Amino acid sequence: MKLKLQFKTLLTASLSVFVAGLAAPASAQAPFPDHPISMIVPFAAGGPTDAVARMISIPMGKALGQTVLVENVVGAGGTIGATKAARAAPNGYTIFLHHMGMSTAPALYKKLAFDPLKDFEYIAQVVDVPMTLLARKDFPANNLTELQAYLKTNKDKVSLANAGLGAVSHLCGLMFMSQIGVELTTVPYKGTGPAMNDLLGGQVDLLCDQTTQTVPMIKEGRVKVFGATTLKRLSSLPNVPTLDEQGLKGFEVKVWHGMYAPKGTPKPILDKITAALQTAMQDPMVKQRLADLSSEVVPMDKMNGPSLKTHLEAEIAKWGPVIKKAGVYAD
Repeated sequence: MKLKLQFKTLLTASLSVFVAGLAAPASAQAPFPDHPISMIVPFAAGGPTDAVARMISIPMGKALGQTVLVENVVGAGGTIGATKAARAAPNGYTIFLHHMGMSTAPALYKKLAFDPLKDFEYIAQVVDVPMTLLARKDFPANNLTELQAYLKTNKDKVSLANAGLGAVSHLCGLMFMSQIGVELTTVPYKGTGPAMNDLLGGQVDLLCDQTTQTVPMIKEGRVKVFGATTLKRLSSLPNVPTLDEQGLKGFEVKVWHGMYAPKGTPKPILDKITAALQTAMQDPMVKQRLADLSSEVVPMDKMNGPSLKTHLEAEIAKWGPVIKKAGVYAD
């Protein structure tokens, strides 16, 4: 009888160890994040969206306790990077920073490999960035009036660069040409970083680009500026008139940015990333750098997933008809 009791006790103990062993992997699983996170940017290094990403990646990494690495995946107006982000594992180790191109892609591309409203989780809106209309330093015109007069008589000689079909620089250029009634030769690049390099080198004539990239160039006198795409003058460029005040009434283009994750990323992980982003956007150095570039940090009550989703839906509804009316699209 005593032998049977000892055997039963031994069996029970063995089963307890076995069950505990089965549960160990789950309980021992490392908390998120336990290795570096990739932040995909769908444009070239050195461009304005890349500048925002690199500005916030370090404080986000500090808040998360892991490095956030910026990964530039360029091409097709940002859709190649978006496709890679949508197809990444939904584990929080891939996040995606994109601008308003997320809202224009459905109208621009007949065969889009991702759905902005179905293939992503929403982390938060980030920052709004104005734009400026620029020319190479030695361009003949010195102000908007002279520019319009020059373009009407020399339109076949002038090139207008952009960051690719559907990029904000492309849409800004379309709006400009529409308002002045002149069609120019457009030159697409894989991001405004390379486009800016060619503008500085004199290979192209005009470029509409975000203040995160253009303000230093303007202040250093490396380019000519014809106006800002806001209804009020920029605090960082108080002597630069807006296009609106110079006669192009209602000309307003602000580039909003949002952060996303692949569809299916768990909510607790999304919440951690959102909190880290909110912390990063309150970093004094980030706030000062963005202010110096006339960029506007999204209010904290809008820096969340539901707000980004609502904004994206509204922007898709806004830009779709504009793009279709212009008749521009990609296969």
